Amino acid sequence: MIKVALLPAGSTSDEAARHLFGDTPVEYHYHQVIADVFLSTQCGVTDYSVIPIENTIEGSVSLHVDWLVHEVDLPIRAEWVYPSVQHLIGRLSETAGPDGRPDLSKITKVFSHPVAMAQCTRFLREHLPHAERETVGSTTEGIRIVKENPGRGWAAIGTFGGARLHGLDVLREHVTDHNNNFTRFLLIGREPFTLRRSDKMKTSILVTLPEDYPGALHQVLSAFAWRRINLSRIESRPTKKKLGSYFFYIDVEMSLDTVLLPAAIAEIEAIGCQVRILGSYPSFAWET
Repeated sequence: MIKVALLPAGSTSDEAARHLFGDTPVEYHYHQVIADVFLSTQCGVTDYSVIPIENTIEGSVSLHVDWLVHEVDLPIRAEWVYPSVQHLIGRLSETAGPDGRPDLSKITKVFSHPVAMAQCTRFLREHLPHAERETVGSTTEGIRIVKENPGRGWAAIGTFGGARLHGLDVLREHVTDHNNNFTRFLLIGREPFTLRRSDKMKTSILVTLPEDYPGALHQVLSAFAWRRINLSRIESRPTKKKLGSYFFYIDVEMSLDTVLLPAAIAEIEAIGCQVRILGSYPSFAWET
């Protein structure tokens, strides 16, 4: 049976993983923090890890990118997009007004993952400006904290699945600031992902520029441009070796198993750049 590490049951990661694997028998290993998700697969306890890497509203999840680059050596085996819909969760018995509907003025504190919290900034500002905010390791952890602390007027931002898991009420549905809020997930592990096929392939690479080569980034981009290779993402991140030293994380919309992409990489290396392949993998779009 396939073993998969991910953030807690009832989280968006949990829902997204079940969407990817479908009816395939999977043994899910849940962890409170993302570091333990990575390490579970790095140490061989699980076959794969599910990593949220980018969000429509918040962009890249920098902590997760840094773990992928600096802390583990696990290839990307697949990517997929899943809708990230958040709800306000708590106890109706604690917040009900005279009409029986939730009175949000009774909420004193809101818990959630920092990315999920940021996705609901406008709602929190307009409807819960008085409530203290506290970030935790996952949306499900926030819901669990609310469950274990009745009578305090606490609430959490999370999923329907998280509310069901902990027996709490959905006080307000769809509290994300934008309706088109999606999260891109990566599946990392030592074995290729073969359960599903996609017509779209991507390759992720890290490029570190030579220090004494003016115009090196232009040359890197030119190597892709004149071959008409599309880049869907380019992001600079510190190498953590010294101040001002950066690498470039690049997503290429092409498989490594082609003629053009290896040639572009060879050209980049010829000017003194260091190139690390993070993975060449199938990409799955969200289907309604």
